[in-house]
Amino acid sequence: MPSTSTENATLDPIALLFSSHQRRLIKEDDRTPLYHKLYLLLKNAIVDGTLPNGTQMPTELQLAEAFDFSRITAKRAMDELAADGLVERQRGKGTHVTYKFRPRPVAAPLTAMLEELEILGRHTQAKVLECQPLQPPGHIRDEFGLAPGASMLRLIRVRLRDGKPFGYYRSWTLGMEDKVSRRQLENAPRLELFREQGLVFTHVTQMISAIAAPAEVAAELDTEPGAPLLSLLRRSYNNTGKREILVDRLQALYNPERFQYRMDLKV
Repeated sequence: MPSTSTENATLDPIALLFSSHQRRLIKEDDRTPLYHKLYLLLKNAIVDGTLPNGTQMPTELQLAEAFDFSRITAKRAMDELAADGLVERQRGKGTHVTYKFRPRPVAAPLTAMLEELEILGRHTQAKVLECQPLQPPGHIRDEFGLAPGASMLRLIRVRLRDGKPFGYYRSWTLGMEDKVSRRQLENAPRLELFREQGLVFTHVTQMISAIAAPAEVAAELDTEPGAPLLSLLRRSYNNTGKREILVDRLQALYNPERFQYRMDLKV
């Protein structure tokens, strides 16, 4: 009796992991070496849980045949995974996944969400890359409704947990020029410092998406340029009594291998 497509997939472990489209894309000509493209494909499958801890990896021969390139290319990709501590290779036993991701999510809704963000700030470390008043670019100036030449507080920070960077933060804040210092930001949550200066948020909007990591961000987050990052754009407003005004715009870029964002909403 002829085999079904499901049976064929069972016989071919690669077909259970990667679509024919993915396998075709990896062969397209560009400047990235084949072994590195295979390494990234396998790495993403490991860190997102497709290949969980303890799973036996496909053999070098299976990879070479499935992607139609040399066994040397497959070996180099697997060696890179082993060097990163994602897999363990043992002669006679094959290669097994050793990576185990333990998510540490952040909870939300407004008062609780702001409290959670401060808790996150207190239990992680901050590296401040930039802290100074600057004139914002045109699209930021327009969002805040500012006149040309106006300045705002510009911050760029990296947050680390146990010495490992997980988040890259870029923000523009109105009315905080020269009111917080680099040293303060390295020792206290940003929101706590703002509150001490009288800046209170009464309305927050958030938009979550994904972007490819720019080179300068990838370098800070220990990932590859072009790797997928979780992007969270947060706009915070203050109600002056007459109208609501935008006072803070923050974009947070997260390495998904080290950070997940979860909201638990109840009526």
